[in-house]
Amino acid sequence: MTLSIRLSDAAEKQLEQLARETGQSKEFHVHQFIKQGLEDIEDYNLAAQIAARVRNGDEAVYSLAEVRLDD
Repeated sequence: MTLSIRLSDAAEKQLEQLARETGQSKEFHVHQFIKQGLEDIEDYNLAAQIAARVRNGDEAVYSLAEVRLDD
């Protein structure tokens, strides 16, 4: 998939500097940013779903003392 984006001049300069400093291409770094961002969003959404289940009483919650009893 090909994607075009517009960056501010400041972001473009930062990206160029990062590419120079690391020896990796700008495309490599943009790919990494998107990959990490997607993973972060997925993690957030999962946590939000679990928090909602806890609030609704649909998810079990254990104290630290209860968890340590299983050791």
